[in-house]
Amino acid sequence: MSKPPVLNRKLVLEAPERLADGAGGYTTQWAELGQLWAEVKAGSGRETADGLLTVSSVPYKITVRAAPPDAQSRPRAEQRFREGPRTYLILAVAERDVQGRYLTCFAREEVSA
Repeated sequence: MSKPPVLNRKLVLEAPERLADGAGGYTTQWAELGQLWAEVKAGSGRETADGLLTVSSVPYKITVRAAPPDAQSRPRAEQRFREGPRTYLILAVAERDVQGRYLTCFAREEVSA
C-alpha cells in the first residue's frame, strides 16, 4: 500500500474560456473553478530555443483528492492550476490509487525567459 500524498499546497483550478475578439477571432481567458489542496512534485526539466525565445519546460505530478467524473472540481486535460504567478497546464489525469481516493495530474510548467 502506498503512502498517502501530503496535500500541503493550495492551487486554483482554472478552465479556458474562448471569447470573441470582435475581429472574427477569439482570445482565451481563464475562469476559476475552485481551490484544491495538492501535492506537487517536479520532474526533470528541459530547455528549448524557439527563434529568439528560450522556453524552459518542467513536468510535474500534481496529486489532489478525487472528485466524481462530472464534478466541476475534478481536473481535466487542458485546464490548469495556478499558484500565485505560476501556472501548470494539465496534460492528463489518472487515478492514483485503486480505491480512487486521489488523482494524479500530469502537468507542465512553462516559463519564458
